[in-house]
Amino acid sequence: MHPAPHNDEPDLDTDPGTRPARARGPRRLIAVFCLILAFLLITFIPPLINLSSLQLRIARNIGASIGRPVHFARVSPVLLPLPGFTLEDFVVDEDPAFGSEPVLRAGQVRATLRISSLWGHVEFSKISLSAGDAGIDPSVNLVRNDNGGWNIEGILLQASHIQAAPTAQRFAGPARRFPYIEATGARLNLKLGQEKTPFSLTDADFALWLPEPHQWHLRLEAHPLRTDTAPGDTGTIRVEGTLGGADLGASSLAEIPIDLHGDWRNAQLGGLSLLLFGNDSGLRGDLSINFSVLGTVGQNAIATNIKLAKARRADFVPDRMLSLEATCNANARNSFQSFTSIECHWPPADSSDPSLLILTAELPDVRQPHTATVNLTIPALPADTFFDWLNVATRRAPAGTGTLAGVLAYGPGSDLLPAPDPHSPHSPHSPHSPQSAPPSTWSGELEFSGGSIEFDRLSHRSILLGDALLRSTPLPAAPSPHSHTAPAAAAAATPAPDSFDLLPVSLPLGGKQAATLEGHVDSTGYTLHLTGTVICANLLELGNAVPQFGEGLEQALDKIAAVTPDVGPPLKSGRGPDHILSSVPIHVDLAATRTWGHPQTWHETTPPPPSRPTHK
Repeated sequence: MHPAPHNDEPDLDTDPGTRPARARGPRRLIAVFCLILAFLLITFIPPLINLSSLQLRIARNIGASIGRPVHFARVSPVLLPLPGFTLEDFVVDEDPAFGSEPVLRAGQVRATLRISSLWGHVEFSKISLSAGDAGIDPSVNLVRNDNGGWNIEGILLQASHIQAAPTAQRFAGPARRFPYIEATGARLNLKLGQEKTPFSLTDADFALWLPEPHQWHLRLEAHPLRTDTAPGDTGTIRVEGTLGGADLGASSLAEIPIDLHGDWRNAQLGGLSLLLFGNDSGLRGDLSINFSVLGTVGQNAIATNIKLAKARRADFVPDRMLSLEATCNANARNSFQSFTSIECHWPPADSSDPSLLILTAELPDVRQPHTATVNLTIPALPADTFFDWLNVATRRAPAGTGTLAGVLAYGPGSDLLPAPDPHSPHSPHSPHSPQSAPPSTWSGELEFSGGSIEFDRLSHRSILLGDALLRSTPLPAAPSPHSHTAPAAAAAATPAPDSFDLLPVSLPLGGKQAATLEGHVDSTGYTLHLTGTVICANLLELGNAVPQFGEGLEQALDKIAAVTPDVGPPLKSGRGPDHILSSVPIHVDLAATRTWGHPQTWHETTPPPPSRPTHK
C-alpha cells in the first residue's frame, strides 16, 4: 500500500482558524451597505416627504387623541440616532369654557418612532418636551373654574378611554404602546377661573408612562414659586405614583384612582412664608414633609410626616433652637376643594411619648379660608418645653416649672364662645345683621398650674405661682328691649375679636398677703393690673426673670419710691442699672398697657396712699 499523499494546504472547511476570515467579508459588506442606505435615506427621503401634509396629519391625530386643537410652527423629520419628528413651537389650545390661554406650550417636541414602526403601524417610543432653539420652556396652565371643574379633566378622560398597551411591552400588539412622555425645565401655573394665581412650579422635570393598561405612572420634581414676591428658598417637591386603575376608563375625573407619594425637602421658613403669605415672617429653619395620597381624585386620604429643624427668629440665634416632628392626616373631598378630619399630633401619634399638642381642623372650601375651623388641644405641656419655644421667639425667655394645658378653638361662631342672642340687632344671626355669618375668632382657655418662675438660673431661686388661667372673654348679655343704653355704649361693651382675660393670679412678693395680677389680651394689645403689697426688690426680680412683664416697671417704681418716705430713692446695687433694694413692703396699684408693636408702659391707677408719720 502506498501512503496517502501529503497535502500542505489547510482544509478550509475544517480549520477553525479560517472561519472568521471567511465571515468577516460578508459582515463588512453588510455594514457598508447599511451606511450607504442610511446616507441615501438622510439625503433623499426628507425632501420627498410632503411636510405640509405631514404637519396637518400629525396635528389632526394628536388633537383627536386629546380632544383639543393642536398647532405647531413646523415639523422636521429626524433619522439619527433614531427616526422620528421634531415639532417646533407646539401649542395645545384651551377649552373655551376655561379661558383662551393655551393649556400647553413648548418650544420643541421631539417624537421618537419605535423601530418596528418602520414596517408596521406607527408607534412612538418617546415624546420629549423642551425649550428647543426658540427658548420657550414647556408650560402648563392648570385651571379650575367656579363650578369646581378642571381644564385637564377632558384630556385625562379622553386618554383613559383609548386602548393602549404598556410602554415597556416588548412586542407590538393590537393596541399601540403608550409612549414615554417627559418634559424638562417646565413650568406649571395655577389659575382660578380667569385669574392666574401667583403660585407656580418651576424648573419641573416630568415623566409619564403606562406600566399597566389604563394606569399611568408619573414622576415630578419641581420648585414651588410665588411670582409676586422676591424669590425665596422654598425647597424641592418630588411626587411619584400612579393615576388610574386596571379597569376601563372612569366616567369622570373624580373617579380616577390615585396612589401618590412624595416629599417637600429643604424648605426654609423664610422662603415658605414668602410663598404662602407674600411676606417674610422673620423665621428661619428647615422644614421637610413626606406625604402620601391614596383614593380617587374626588375623595382620598392624605397622610403626612412633618419635620422642623433649627427653627428660630431671623434677628438672633438662641442657645437652643426648636426642632420637632409631627404627623398629620386628612380626607380630601371634591377634587381637593375641601378637607375634612384634619388631625395633627406632636409627637407623632405612633410615638411612645405622650401627645403634647393635638390639632384638629375642617376646611370646607379652600377658596374661602375664613370658613375653616381649628381646635388646638394641649393635654399637658411641660413648662420647660414651653419656655424653650419662647426662647426661639425672644432673646430673654423665662425659665421655670409647671404644666400648661387647655383647649383653643378658631372659627366662625366657635363652640367655645358663648352663643350670642340671635334676637340682638348686633348678633350675626339677626336678620338685621349685615353679615351672613359670624366672624372667625379664637376662643377657649389655657391653664398654667403648679408652676414657678426662676429668679436666677444659677442659684435656682424661684417664685411659686398660683394657678394662672387665660380664658376667652364672654360676650356681654344682650340689652333688654326696654333698655335705653346708647348704641355707642353697647358697641364699646363688645369685646374685641380674639379677646382673652387673665383671671387673678396670686404672686407672693413679700407682703403679708400675696399680690394679685390680672389682665386682658386681644388683637390690638394687652393690659395688666397688679395690686397688693410687695417688696420692690422681689417685684423687680420677677420683672427681670420675665422681661415682657418687667418692661417699664422700674420707672414706675422709681416714682412710687420718690414719694414714699419709708422706701426712699433707688439705691445703686453695683450689678448694672439702678434697682430698688428696700425690703420695706409697700402697697402698689399699677397697670401696664401695650399696643402690639409698641413699648409697654406702667402707671399708677390710684393715688399713692398717704405716708405714715414717723416718730422720733
